[in-house]
Amino acid sequence: MRFLHLADLHLGKQLNDLSLLPDQEAVLDQIADIVRREETDAVLIAGDVYQRSSPQAEAMALFDRFISRLAEMGQRIFIISGNHDSPQRISYFSSLLKNAGVYVSEAFDGSLQRVEVTDAHGPLTVWLMPFLRPSQVRRFFPGEKLVTYQDAAEAILRAADVDFSRRNVLLCHQFITGSETCDSEERAVGGLDNIDARVFDGFDYVALGHIHKPQTVLRDTLRYAGSPLKYSFSESAHRKSVPVVDLGEKGSVTVRTVPLMPTHDLRRVEGTMDELTAMPYSEDYVWVTVRDELVPPDARVTLSVTFPNMMKYSVVNSHTRYDMDVQAAQSVEDKSVSELFTDFYRLQNGDTAPGEKHLEIIGRLLREMEETR
Repeated sequence: MRFLHLADLHLGKQLNDLSLLPDQEAVLDQIADIVRREETDAVLIAGDVYQRSSPQAEAMALFDRFISRLAEMGQRIFIISGNHDSPQRISYFSSLLKNAGVYVSEAFDGSLQRVEVTDAHGPLTVWLMPFLRPSQVRRFFPGEKLVTYQDAAEAILRAADVDFSRRNVLLCHQFITGSETCDSEERAVGGLDNIDARVFDGFDYVALGHIHKPQTVLRDTLRYAGSPLKYSFSESAHRKSVPVVDLGEKGSVTVRTVPLMPTHDLRRVEGTMDELTAMPYSEDYVWVTVRDELVPPDARVTLSVTFPNMMKYSVVNSHTRYDMDVQAAQSVEDKSVSELFTDFYRLQNGDTAPGEKHLEIIGRLLREMEETR
């Protein structure tokens, strides 16, 4: 069996106030083309389908189109919910969807959901382990002390009684100890969400979700697919891809990755004003850092000509270090003149707020201008 491993779609995600749905639709089209080109048999989606547990209608419609397209191509599809998803919404109509070859993790009832399939090498079991907190698992195992996520995972797998003499694939949305995180993931305080990779020994392939950087943990077949797009500037150096997995007879697994190309990259650029304005025009989502000692007051406006999708703006020099999220025009219009002066003063003076005397002078000048007008 050949399958493609996806995770962390986060459909409906926004960057600042900008909807990423057009970018997400473009990358899903790209993934569907990879599925067709690679002639896969199945697609595994390891959680965080949506950005919110109550996704907007447009995000749900996009996912519906994507899954319908895969199903029309004859793909078996396996989906689990992640920590951003509502298990009830993800599993809606799950019984009906099975008839179309779409298998969705259902609300946890104390047992690990399994799907039996067959290929040229015989039977294969696909196990669906959605994101679960210890509190969700504890009531089904009253005789056990389940405190950490590892306690919960071990209890679930013991109860599943997996036959490891056969081929087994697991979909799982959790944080595995040793994986490299970024600012995009939600973590539990104190590291209670850590799960040792050895808990999953015996599975032929573990399709992981939750971490946005594509990576393996301990072995090539225990793998995070990563998110298909960059969702924060902490991911700017990531190389997004999708794993294509060939599962042969027991013990025979090969994995290769196919790169993804976004419509708009998310990256950081820095330099002097001369260097930045000389850069080619780009509609990428960028964080611009200016390193001049003297920065013109209209620097951000000037740079927006070269970088119209500037998401963050910083000034770093020997006098100041000031980071500012680029705000929508409406946000600026909602501010008073004194508030705009305060923003400008902080920008020019190392994030130091103006004193009362400064504000009194500004207030007097504004009154004089109003009277003159």
